Amino acid sequence: MSNTLDNIAIYYIVDREQLEKNQIPVYFVAVIVAAIGGLLAPDASQALGALVTPAIAVLMYAMFLQIPFLDLRKGLANKRFMTALLTANFVAIPLLVWALTMGLADHPAILVGALLVLLTPCIDYVVVFTHIGKGDSKLTLAATPLLLVLQLVLLPLYLAFMVSDDSAVVISVGPFVEAFVVLIALPLVLAVATAAGAKGSRIVEGWNNVWAWMPVPAMAAVLVVVIGSQISTVVRDMDKLLPVIPVYIGFMLLAPVVGALVARAFKLPASTARSVAFSSSTRNSLVVLPLALALPEEIRGLAAAAVITQTLIELVSELIYIRAIPALVWRKM
Repeated sequence: MSNTLDNIAIYYIVDREQLEKNQIPVYFVAVIVAAIGGLLAPDASQALGALVTPAIAVLMYAMFLQIPFLDLRKGLANKRFMTALLTANFVAIPLLVWALTMGLADHPAILVGALLVLLTPCIDYVVVFTHIGKGDSKLTLAATPLLLVLQLVLLPLYLAFMVSDDSAVVISVGPFVEAFVVLIALPLVLAVATAAGAKGSRIVEGWNNVWAWMPVPAMAAVLVVVIGSQISTVVRDMDKLLPVIPVYIGFMLLAPVVGALVARAFKLPASTARSVAFSSSTRNSLVVLPLALALPEEIRGLAAAAVITQTLIELVSELIYIRAIPALVWRKM
């Protein structure tokens, strides 16, 4: 009997690992299906917009359950890596974004959309891309709670500085607080409580085992509801979105270079330097989308479309990064 259970456990782990290793094709299929559905049935697909926030909250809960909270001290103890990561994401990259978006001053809606997405480092599938790109995915995972809290605290300050006073855009702190509570604090508390309960309950442990499968399907579901609900707006407003395309391409090319330079300045070894490069290049589009949708009505549609446009470009750029970053970032080390 014990051998049978061991075999089942081994199959379970291997099968889950196969799902995780093949998640990039799963995400691309989700994007293609969502895009086709959104374009063929735009009225029906727009109803998916109501599912964006709940879907992201479920994804965050699934992601938080995978974080070894008891081991976070080990990751946070690597002060050189953490300092480099925070310097890249919250000093160097904001300076790059500020320079790249200066030309969008006459396009306030897409300016705010671009700032929302480019100023916020990714905290979910960046772990996957870092692993594939031969970076230290465990350290990246350990840093995600800190990255998330800092970006929500600093984003309003960045926007206040980069959006001119004479702009028609009104930035309210309310959506940021709501996003933090619904998308971050609540899933995080539930995940910590679940992880703690697993030690004394087989039922909770079984619940955790089921949710160990969920990050990939949950991410695919988020991509479906986000892309499906917004793709028709992106296509409809493509002429208005054209000014932001060069900004995103410039970011795609320069952000990994900025991350690598910061890593070199802190004398990081190859694997952790690649982690900084991936984190610098990968943005938090899925979590900031609800913030874009909470903007004033006259700009929210175009701002959200700008966020989705960045997501589509980024998914393509990641396929380049997973080859280029391992080849160029400390290849001989």
